[in-house]
Amino acid sequence: MQPLIELNAVSRKFGAFTALSDITLSLPPGRIGLLGPNGAGKSTLLKILMGLIPPSSGTGRVLDEELGGDRDTEGNWRLRRLIGFMPEADALVPGLTGVEYVSLAGELYGMPRREATRRAHEVLSYLELEEARYRYVEQYSAGMKQRAKLAQALVHDPPVLLLDEPTSGLDPAGRDAMLRLVKALGTDHGKSVLFSTHLLADVEAVCERVVIMAGGKVRGEGTVAELCARRQGRFRVRVQGELTAFRTALEGAGVKFLGDNGQGELRVAVPNVWSNLTFFQHAETWGVVIRSLLRDDETLEELFLRTVAV
Repeated sequence: MQPLIELNAVSRKFGAFTALSDITLSLPPGRIGLLGPNGAGKSTLLKILMGLIPPSSGTGRVLDEELGGDRDTEGNWRLRRLIGFMPEADALVPGLTGVEYVSLAGELYGMPRREATRRAHEVLSYLELEEARYRYVEQYSAGMKQRAKLAQALVHDPPVLLLDEPTSGLDPAGRDAMLRLVKALGTDHGKSVLFSTHLLADVEAVCERVVIMAGGKVRGEGTVAELCARRQGRFRVRVQGELTAFRTALEGAGVKFLGDNGQGELRVAVPNVWSNLTFFQHAETWGVVIRSLLRDDETLEELFLRTVAV
């Protein structure tokens, strides 16, 4: 499978400030969360992928097109025709109606005017802005403005969407609606999405993979399940019966105790050679009953806090 994004030692400096430092990634198509605190370098990376700013050093490709790319015979950047970009800032043009704004975006992406207008009507209808398409964009609510920004990213039907904080400023209902839309674009319409956010819940709701950034560096990358399961050999064991002898036996076998909720649930780290059956063998020996045995994988929040603290 051709990678969606390949980056090799990409850095970006603004004077003495380093916004990105040696970013190396190979990401497959799909829904990818770009997760990090404010100032992590997420927006800078999206702008480099879009071709709005060049990297200070390093190379990369998006859908096998070089960053920045070459121009086609009409003078347009080829890569920009493959990408829909939704910026964090409003990026709306006062004095334009919704359909005029989205049509203008289509023309800037290289579409003929008539086709851009036709697609603008289609996309605004899909995003439930059909009734507001002839209203001026400055009259839109916060949720409508976010949908209009998403519409201009979709107007030329790109295979890749770069979304920078798409739920910013939305109330809970608007945020849920935006997340459902973004997920549907991936699952129902086959779009690859790079979803930049500092909100863990947004990544969990939409994304299959996550790239964790902090301080201009990549601190972790993989599927959510892979990253959270890397805390190997840790379990939550709920036990009924006398715990003292059972716990002593486990400690003698090399098990480390990490916590006890006082209600029969233990958090433990086991040796590499340990198997789940060993728990039950010790339980039988010491006359206790194991009611549940669960892997103690990290939550995405625990992983994120541990990773960005490095």
